[in-house]
Amino acid sequence: MNRRTRRAATVRCATPAVLAIAGVLTVLIGCDAVRPPRRETATPTAPAPTAPTRSAAASPAPHSPAVAVGSSAHSMTVDGRNRTFRLYRPATLPMSAPVPLVVMLHGALGSARQAETAYGWNTAADRHEFVVAYPNGLDRFWAVSAGCCGPPAHDGVDDVTFISATVAAISAKLPVDPDRTYVAGMSNGGMLAYRLACETTTFAAIGVVAGKQLGQCPSPTPTSVIHIHGTADNLVPYDGRPGKLNNSGFGPFPIKIDGGPVPDQIDRWREVARCAAPEVRTAGAATTSAARCPAGRDVELITIAGAGHQWPGAPQSTAERLLGLDPPATELAATESIWRFFSTHPREG
Repeated sequence: MNRRTRRAATVRCATPAVLAIAGVLTVLIGCDAVRPPRRETATPTAPAPTAPTRSAAASPAPHSPAVAVGSSAHSMTVDGRNRTFRLYRPATLPMSAPVPLVVMLHGALGSARQAETAYGWNTAADRHEFVVAYPNGLDRFWAVSAGCCGPPAHDGVDDVTFISATVAAISAKLPVDPDRTYVAGMSNGGMLAYRLACETTTFAAIGVVAGKQLGQCPSPTPTSVIHIHGTADNLVPYDGRPGKLNNSGFGPFPIKIDGGPVPDQIDRWREVARCAAPEVRTAGAATTSAARCPAGRDVELITIAGAGHQWPGAPQSTAERLLGLDPPATELAATESIWRFFSTHPREG
């Protein structure tokens, strides 16, 4: 694999350069008109944490919180690269006991700021009292496999180590509960969430929207899964066909999304977890298939008939409106659905 560092030109949401590349990328990004997160603070560059990566998060920090209330920016060095993430700490969140942490991974060509403004996780954190982290992928992509996605995959970036280091860094500053540490992801970010469940013991549950598992995962850690997908998604197709932007993983911007139909992947997770037969219920266009598994581990698939590549329940972005693209599905709010699942699935044992 070519590990030369290549720096792609910065891509900004809803600019002519992006629109010239492909209008459909706006749906993949989930671009939103950037609204300044409230109470912005900055954190100086810090060295990478010494806690081991690819393992469970560090125990809650016993000292006073070292992160300001509100939204803050952070950076550290991982594998010789400067890596960054945003962190949101609700003003009313008590720090006298361990607190839940949700890591939200943006989609391809997205960013930490875009994910923070587009999907409503800060509002959910205020309401339900947890902390949210928004890591930044290099060149706005996540490396999930040799063929996906973008320059990080081409250059052999280790994003599993970066996300593990992010959790460790946050846990060193806030009293994070390792049994209530979760990861959610949109599209390319959802693919990385699956890889994190396969290769680390950090997360009690993962939430995936319009993503897929790439590669084999014969013995995942005891992780609960909630997956939300639209049947009309043409970028990460529900039925397993190659996506509209698929280039078989070649070139400096490789995009190879395979792995078969989404229901088949969910069935494999249920088989490994020794789940019971799923209970199926339908409400309008949304069908939920929920399987209960031993040790409190569950695997749930929510299918939205006719929905495309989107984060259900999110507001439609300015770029999407300008391009005349379909607005996000309203059958459910993905953020609330994922948090509801996370909140009832801490790690057991």
